[in-house]
Amino acid sequence: MNAPRTSSGANSAARRESAVLIPIYRDPEGALRVVLVRRAAGGIHGGQLAFPGGMREPHDATVRDTALREAHEEIGLDPAAVTVLAELAVVETRTSNYRIAPILARIERPHYWRPAFREVAEVLEPALTELVDPEARGEEVMHFETWPRPRPVPYIRIGEHRLWGATYLILEPLLPRLLAGEWPI
Repeated sequence: MNAPRTSSGANSAARRESAVLIPIYRDPEGALRVVLVRRAAGGIHGGQLAFPGGMREPHDATVRDTALREAHEEIGLDPAAVTVLAELAVVETRTSNYRIAPILARIERPHYWRPAFREVAEVLEPALTELVDPEARGEEVMHFETWPRPRPVPYIRIGEHRLWGATYLILEPLLPRLLAGEWPI
């Protein structure tokens, strides 16, 4: 089993269990695309890019159930259109104190997304080739109150937005594996 990866910061309180779905599909031209959401304003993650997902509920039997339920609630992705490919290494955040179980899935893209506008401001579908482009890469010095000092934080630029933090920690090591064809998509 893979050891949890941890994002920057420090907080010893109990982690909040959560899961995200990493929806991947091929567009009509054959390009691999990943589905991301831009969180609605407000809250700890307001405006950030993320995978559909959230807190594990008592009625979720598994983290897979959490990821599927959240993707359905947040963007209207029918669980019947999802084929789970892998449960990836858990990521623990210290700044926001989550324990995130990433679930990689091939999806049948619906004709349109149904975002829950209280949670999701926008659905983004970048091609994986765009995400590995060196021109889309950068770093910004950031500081949070749980960090002892400012430090450089890597990001991937997607349009006018930046993907960073836990979502970056999940996606970055996954990109070469997806592009190498490790899973049937």
